[in-house]
Amino acid sequence: MHIRELSIYEFNSFVQTSSLGTYYQTLSYAQLMGEYGYDYDFIGYVNEYDQIKVASLIVRRSINHVKYGYAPRGFILDYFNSNLLKSFTEDLIKYYKKKKLIFIKLNPEIVISEVDAQNGLATYNWNYEIRDILADNGYLKLKDNLYFESTLPRYQAVVSLKNFDFTKVSKNTRNKVRKGISKGLHIEIADASGIDILNRFIARKKKTQEFYYKDYYHLFQRDGMIDLFLVSVDSTEYLLHSRKMYEEELNRNQYYQEVIKNKPSQKNINIKMESDRQLLAYKNDIEIATKLNKTNDKLYVAGALVMKYQNRVHILISGYDTRYKHFDPNYYLHYAIMDYYKEQFDYIDLNGITGDFTDENPYNGLNKFKLGFNPRVYEYIGEYDLPINSRKYYHLRKKGELAKIFNKTDIKVIDKNKKKKELLQK
Repeated sequence: MHIRELSIYEFNSFVQTSSLGTYYQTLSYAQLMGEYGYDYDFIGYVNEYDQIKVASLIVRRSINHVKYGYAPRGFILDYFNSNLLKSFTEDLIKYYKKKKLIFIKLNPEIVISEVDAQNGLATYNWNYEIRDILADNGYLKLKDNLYFESTLPRYQAVVSLKNFDFTKVSKNTRNKVRKGISKGLHIEIADASGIDILNRFIARKKKTQEFYYKDYYHLFQRDGMIDLFLVSVDSTEYLLHSRKMYEEELNRNQYYQEVIKNKPSQKNINIKMESDRQLLAYKNDIEIATKLNKTNDKLYVAGALVMKYQNRVHILISGYDTRYKHFDPNYYLHYAIMDYYKEQFDYIDLNGITGDFTDENPYNGLNKFKLGFNPRVYEYIGEYDLPINSRKYYHLRKKGELAKIFNKTDIKVIDKNKKKKELLQK
């Protein structure tokens, strides 16, 4: 058997029929990486009959004179076939030694456990054995991360869309989704022009270049693999509902005002005080809605990019306008996306969470938000390095150079803003 470059047709045909197939292993993703300074290969491992047994996109780049490769979400192969993995790895090392790579990084999309989010206990499956198979073939397991230290998250929250039942999500989540609906929130699919709106919501959470998600959208949109969602406020609906809620609360407030005169208990006083707060909130809503209604401006408060591949969708990035946090737009956004896709796909990946399920977790709010949708939590096998030039690899690792390079800078650190702005000015 030997390694050779595959045509796009050969590569796609193999990957699309594999259970390990992912949008990270596509031409569109390769071209995205190409926009940000990477070269890329579509390699295949073929037998004497030229039948493909292994395929992978390998992106290549040099940072600080460290030339490395990256197989996003791992090689497409049967990892339990130790003989195949052994021969492929040996030939892969020979192949990329000629291209002067020092190592190849990979993070296979292999689930090794399901985690009980209530207590953090993991139930491991037979895929756990693949860790030993990889180790036996020279793959070095990097430190298991609880948070987001690696290139891609190790823990994922996945909801079964075919079984999605709004009544099964947490009470807090249901209340916040309903609150969003009461504020007149509506979801829509936008075109590329909506990326600028989305960027306003995610700038605080993602250190990406200005054009990164525009490139993402344009490249994957060609094959119908991506959708852009935006959440807006229907000001008329918002105003009518706010007035209705204000009038109902005003009646309730007046009732308890009379109750307190006859029975000034602490319980009744507390109810009246809470009602006072609600009245102020509804009055504020009326003022906001009235202003929006007069200006007739469309107000966007949240957005998300969603990838589609095989039988599942994946929320690539989402965000909301923090000025309207009290609208709970992120809850409504995620619920509306699930409702939109539930008849078309089997699963939705809510993207990464942490493996720390304690209240001390600095990402506790993120975990609770996603876990509120009642997902199943899966732990992936993690991140590995395959040394190609062992001497140089271990030297760089000992000096701490690799840790500096991959300290959350991975595949998006290149300034193409200046180049694009120069082109726009011409």
